[in-house]
Amino acid sequence: MIDESKLNLVCFRTLNHDKPSSLETYLEVGGYSALKKILKDQTPAEEIIEEVKTSGLRGRGGAGFPTGLKWSFMPRTAPGQKYIVCNSDEGEPGTFKDRDILRYNPHQLIEGMIIAGYCIGASVGYNYIRGEFWHPYQCFEAALAEAREAGLLGADIQGSGFDFELFVHLGAGAYICGEETALLESIEGKKGQPRFKPPFPAGYGLYGKPTTINNTETLASVPVILEKGGKWFADLGKPNNGGTKLFSVSGHVEKPGNYEVPMGTPFRDLLELAGGMRKGRALKAVIPGGSSVPVLPGDVMMQLDMDYDSIAEAGSMLGAGSVIVMDETTDMVDALERLSYFYHEESCGQCTPCREGTGWLYRVIHRINTGAGKKQDLDLLTDMANKIQGRTICALGDAAAMPVASFLERFRSEFEAKINNKAAV
Repeated sequence: MIDESKLNLVCFRTLNHDKPSSLETYLEVGGYSALKKILKDQTPAEEIIEEVKTSGLRGRGGAGFPTGLKWSFMPRTAPGQKYIVCNSDEGEPGTFKDRDILRYNPHQLIEGMIIAGYCIGASVGYNYIRGEFWHPYQCFEAALAEAREAGLLGADIQGSGFDFELFVHLGAGAYICGEETALLESIEGKKGQPRFKPPFPAGYGLYGKPTTINNTETLASVPVILEKGGKWFADLGKPNNGGTKLFSVSGHVEKPGNYEVPMGTPFRDLLELAGGMRKGRALKAVIPGGSSVPVLPGDVMMQLDMDYDSIAEAGSMLGAGSVIVMDETTDMVDALERLSYFYHEESCGQCTPCREGTGWLYRVIHRINTGAGKKQDLDLLTDMANKIQGRTICALGDAAAMPVASFLERFRSEFEAKINNKAAV
C-alpha cells in the first residue's frame, strides 16, 4: 500500500499550492535554481549529461530510450543552428498526463527545455502542443511571458551570455504528428507525415538542422534531477528504471486520473490509489501503456510492477504510462473495434500496409462484432496484423497491429462466440 503523504513528487511538485502554474509558486519550490547554478558556474554540458545518465531517466513519451544518451548524440560543437523540440502532442488514447504538466507546472518544462538547449548547444526551442489543448496552451504561454519578464528566457539569460528562445507550435489534432519526424514536418508547415530514417533528427532534424526531441514529462523531470542529483532520482525507482512516473489511469476505476508514483510500483498499489475497481467488479484486462500496446489479462497485471522491464517481460509495453482498466463487463470485441477504428482514421496514408491494412482490420473486426463474421476471419486478422507490423515507415502500423494480435491471443473465445452467435463467456 502506498502512503500518498510520503510520495516524492517531481513533475507535480507544485500541485498543492494555490497557484500551481505561477512563477511565484515555482520559485517557492526551488524552481530555476538548477538553471541559475548552471549558468553562474558555466557548468560543462558533458557534466550535466552525465548526471542525467546517472539518474536513469528514460523517455516518458513511450519509447523509454535513455535521455542522457539521446542528448549525447547531438553534435553540439558543430557550427550552425540546433534545436530542442518538446513533444506535447499527446494523442495516444488513454494518455492525459502531459497536458496537466502544461496546466499545473509549465515553468518546470520551460526550465527543462532551457537546460536541454544549453546541453546540446541549441539557442531555440519549440513546444509542439496538440491544438485541442487550448487551456494548457494558454497556461504555457502565460508562463513563457513570466519567464521572459524575469530574465529567465530570451537573450543573455541571467547575464550569462547564453541566449535561448522558446516558441509554441499548435498542432491540428493529427495523431500521426506525435511521431517525432511527422511533428518536425508539421512545424515546418508541411503535411504531417513521418520521414524515412536515417538520417535521424540528431543529424538532420528541424529545418535540416541537428535536433533533439523529448517528451513533456521527460524534459520536466530534468530540473529536479539536477537540483537533487541523479542518484537521488535513480534511487526513487528500480535499476534501469529510475525516478517517478506519471500514470494516466482510466477506465473502470473509481478515481480515474494522473498519479505520480515511483517506477516499479506494483500495479495493485496503483489500482488502489485510483480507488480500486468501479462498483467492486472484477478486473478483466488492462492495457498498460496506451491503446497501441498489447493488452494483458487482469490476473497477470495484478502480479506486475509498473516499469519498462517488468511490463516488457510480460509481453506488453509501459509506453507513456497510460493505464486503461477494463472490468468483467467489458466486451473485448467491441473494445478492439473501437481501437481499430481510431488507427484506421488516423493513418496518414503514406505506407501501403498501414493505409490499406488498418481499414481492412477495422472492417473485419466490425463484421465480427455485428454478427457477420466468419470462422476464417480470425486467421485472416492474425495474418493481416503480421503483414502490417514492422513494414511501415513509422510505428503507427505496429500500433494498429499489436492490439489486434494481443486481443485475439488472450481473448479469442469472445471472438469465436461472436462468430458462432453465442454469448461470450
